Amino acid sequence: MGNALFTIFKTGIITQRELFPSLPDDANGLPTVTASPCLGGDCGRCAGICPTKAITVVDSSVTLDRGLCIGCNACIRICPSGTIARDLSTKTAVSTREELILSSQSRANVVPIPPKLPFKRSLHIREVSTGDNACDLEIIASTNAVFDIARFGVHFVASPRFADALLVTGPVGKAMQEPLLRCYEAMAEPRIVIAVGTSAISGGLFRGGYAEANGVSDLLPVTSYVPGDPPHPWSIIHGILLAMGRV
Repeated sequence: MGNALFTIFKTGIITQRELFPSLPDDANGLPTVTASPCLGGDCGRCAGICPTKAITVVDSSVTLDRGLCIGCNACIRICPSGTIARDLSTKTAVSTREELILSSQSRANVVPIPPKLPFKRSLHIREVSTGDNACDLEIIASTNAVFDIARFGVHFVASPRFADALLVTGPVGKAMQEPLLRCYEAMAEPRIVIAVGTSAISGGLFRGGYAEANGVSDLLPVTSYVPGDPPHPWSIIHGILLAMGRV
């Protein structure tokens, strides 16, 4: 006990007190669409270089689907007009799939009505990975002393029977669809689903293939979407708190 206290005093508190800080300047982050005028169809470089076809250019309008974006940042490097730029925010989670679609054309903001669920104080999560080790590692990182997701009353459990939320990573291929559904059915109501990572949201690079790996949205109702490949631990925490109704 004495050695433990000595270590704490010597090391100090390493838990980040500021919630959802911006990423450092040398980080990639996710791309976003700015108000800078696009060169339109005469350019189209961003759409041509995107490996997941997350970008479409029609006339002078650019549409970016973060649910398909893997964050390679190739579009940012090749965009000559600055219409697509880096977004260093870690508050990237949203409540609806439509909110992940960004456009240079002005449109009405999607204002979802959050479900009234009794999870504001605490949440027990059962994670199911369908094949995305990168996201799994970032989720593990969210539980360490730096991010300390447990301080928000969030805990991971081994059985779906003790879980309030099902957190899904990976593209949800055909072989994992039935196990995922069985896990969801074993949970007591009310229950929520959180999709973490591009693969879980849309299938990402794997969508449209023979494995039917198109994400979790077609199988289960999703309460919170966390884009990125993989998302930052703060983005994951933001998505979980969003599903709880705390942000």
